[in-house]
Amino acid sequence: MRIGVDVAGGDNAPHEILKGCFAALASLDQDDVLVLAGDESTVREGMAEVGVTDERIEILHCTESIQMDETPVEAVRGKPESSIARLSRLGGPKAGDDRIDCWVSAGNTGACVTAAQMYMRRLRNVSRPGIAVTVPTFGGPIVLIDVGANIEPKPHHLAQYGVMGSIYASKILGIDNPRVGLMNVGGEEAKGTAELRLARDQLKSAEKTNFIGFVEGRGVFDGEADVVVTDGVVGNVMIKLAEGLSAGIFKAIAAEVFSIDPELALRFEPVVKSLYAKHDYHEYGGAPLLGVNGVCMIAHGSAVARTITNAVLRGREFVRSGVNTMISESLANLAESSPQEVAP
Repeated sequence: MRIGVDVAGGDNAPHEILKGCFAALASLDQDDVLVLAGDESTVREGMAEVGVTDERIEILHCTESIQMDETPVEAVRGKPESSIARLSRLGGPKAGDDRIDCWVSAGNTGACVTAAQMYMRRLRNVSRPGIAVTVPTFGGPIVLIDVGANIEPKPHHLAQYGVMGSIYASKILGIDNPRVGLMNVGGEEAKGTAELRLARDQLKSAEKTNFIGFVEGRGVFDGEADVVVTDGVVGNVMIKLAEGLSAGIFKAIAAEVFSIDPELALRFEPVVKSLYAKHDYHEYGGAPLLGVNGVCMIAHGSAVARTITNAVLRGREFVRSGVNTMISESLANLAESSPQEVAP
């Protein structure tokens, strides 16, 4: 399998990205290849620093890079030789013998989404791709979709997210018959906008999807659903709020215990670290852009080495799972009863 990694993307690029790639080699097969996209001299310097000479590394020299603050569409169109643009082209159906099976980036999220849709296109029967983040909760990991790819979804987009998220939760997270909930201001049938109620009705008709109805924000971490569907704005705000709150709570607990009894704090430290590890987004690597014709894993902008390692391994697992084929097949019936805005 050929796996591409954007070496130029992310707050900690290139060193943490390269470090994560090198660590991933130990878990890859001998016939797997890591295609590292970025400035060739930078990659070679990074390899020389740690003495990596693995033949499974291939360098894709890129003369441009997209910064985090650039406008996605303009950046992708204006920088065709950037790592994001080139990886998306290699991950698309029109790539040649050097095609990659999946690619990972911690760079500009909007640029990743734009490039993937521009060059990889959409899966058959998919209207809009959505970013599916694995969120650690007190009841176990859940899937939150969408977290930024589509900020103004139509009802049938949300319905499709429910189906795609359910398949991902089942095949990648191993959740049996995932419960799918649609985020709303209340659980009652009459709550929410007309668009949300229409999305609910479409999800009710989705075959083989265990739709449980509306869920409120507090129900996400109470374990009411295994897949939570929402628009890109709410999803993005929610995931970042959860990250900040989680880190703040653990720091507050540690500081409080230390102020009461420093010796007790030392004994309590392993417990805090263990809990934090179970709720640390770095453990889940990247979030797939579900619905594109290929595999694009979008990692957190603050990704560190283990984030990238886990994203590479999760991407390989995604390719092997056959999730994309299942998505196209499962959305065929839903597309028949929804407005036709699907890929040719």
